[in-house]
Amino acid sequence: MGDVAAYADDLPDGLLVADATGSVVVFNSAAARITGVGVGTALGKDLTAALPLEGLDGRDWWSCADPYGTLPSVTGHPERNLLLPGGHEVLVTSRYVRSAPRGPVRQVLVSIRDTRHRAREELSRAELVSTVAHELRSPLTSVKGFTATLLAKWERFSDDQKRLMLETVNADADRITRLITELLDIARIDSGRLTVSRQLVDLDRVVRRHVDGLVASGHQRDGFQVQVDTDLPEIWADADKLDQVMANLLENAVRHGAGRVTIVIEPVDDGAAVTVMDEGEGIPLELHDRVFTRFWRSGRRGGTGLGLYIVRGLVEAHGGHIEVGRAPGGGARFRFVLPAATPDFAD
Repeated sequence: MGDVAAYADDLPDGLLVADATGSVVVFNSAAARITGVGVGTALGKDLTAALPLEGLDGRDWWSCADPYGTLPSVTGHPERNLLLPGGHEVLVTSRYVRSAPRGPVRQVLVSIRDTRHRAREELSRAELVSTVAHELRSPLTSVKGFTATLLAKWERFSDDQKRLMLETVNADADRITRLITELLDIARIDSGRLTVSRQLVDLDRVVRRHVDGLVASGHQRDGFQVQVDTDLPEIWADADKLDQVMANLLENAVRHGAGRVTIVIEPVDDGAAVTVMDEGEGIPLELHDRVFTRFWRSGRRGGTGLGLYIVRGLVEAHGGHIEVGRAPGGGARFRFVLPAATPDFAD
């Protein structure tokens, strides 16, 4: 039990452990913070006195659970909402450790979480759904409107008019696809299921291809400067995910920055670094810690606010890291590092 007690304070959730007699032998600092009961007060007490809990119906929960007298097949109780004295609501999960598969209970382990954690998670999910639904509404309305108009009045439009409307539908369909991809990426990042399929990539070629695409879409060629160190290590990365990272960083530099966009590719001790800088107003220092969080926006233009959150997840899935800073000219500076790898590490 000493080992458990030694590491218990490192846990983010509250933990109570009672021995075979029901006496509390572990009560970590998180449990003290959540319940308001001091560690010294709880240790040595009977667990029902150290952690009095009631169901939402007002009944004493320990009497109902009866951990030391329950059926031998019971191994604990799943997470549920319970009340502390004073009506403070907490999330409680219990597990019973038996000396044998159907033997007497040797230890009772109780995990305690503040319901505010769940409320924050639910609020974040609701905001995600609301944001994506709002962003989907505009292109879907456009697609529906143009297709309905074409179907109803096809003969009235010239070929040029039809082409313009179909190009708009195609562009809005691409936007919808990007939003759905963002949503799927968020789900994989949050659940830890984001997979990386590595292959040998040429960072110089990747960057220049994206620059060429922006030039083709109407931006000036002299609005971009690419600086590449010739002594780069081999980088094995997921080409599609690297494309997402570069597309997002360059799009942000063009949309929210100003002046020339400079992209620097250089070797570092543990791999290669790519830096994207613009000459705009930059991002205030006090906001740097928030840039890679969900729903962060520059405040001047719309969007889901999910792009940089996804960028960080994609870079970290490669074992790399990304940071934001101030460019020499005063604009925003984003720099991410991908570790060098060999074919032996390719997925």
